Order: sequence, then C-alpha cells, then structure tokens
Amino acid sequence: MSDHGDSSASPVEQMSDDEKRHDQLTRAPKSDESDAAPRIETSEGTDGATRVDVADTAAVRPGNPDKQGG
Repeated sequence: MSDHGDSSASPVEQMSDDEKRHDQLTRAPKSDESDAAPRIETSEGTDGATRVDVADTAAVRPGNPDKQGG
C-alpha cells in the first residue's frame, strides 16, 4: 500500500518528520518556539563517520553545570 496522494491520510501522517518534531515540542501549554530549536548538529568526518555535537544555540546542555572543564 502506498501513502502517496492518499487523501484519507490524517494530517499527522502528511507532516514531515521536522514538522512532527516541531508540533510535538511546541504542543505543551507553556512551550514556545525556542523549545523546538535544534539541539544538535551533525557532520560527516573524513572517514565517513557521523559526528554529533551539541549545538551552540542549545538552551539545555548535557553535563554538570557546576563543574567546569572536563
């Protein structure tokens, strides 16, 4: 079964993955656009491996905020 051009598909089924993510992260009562901001950046290394970094713009970052350095 193909979902291309299926007019019976629900609005959620017609959304892209990015649209679904945005919708989910901004649905809560006290949420705002910043909640849907990207939190990671991906890039491909010279050896073909995917590198995942926390975005500089991420409001929440992993780790202990009281501990500096590493």
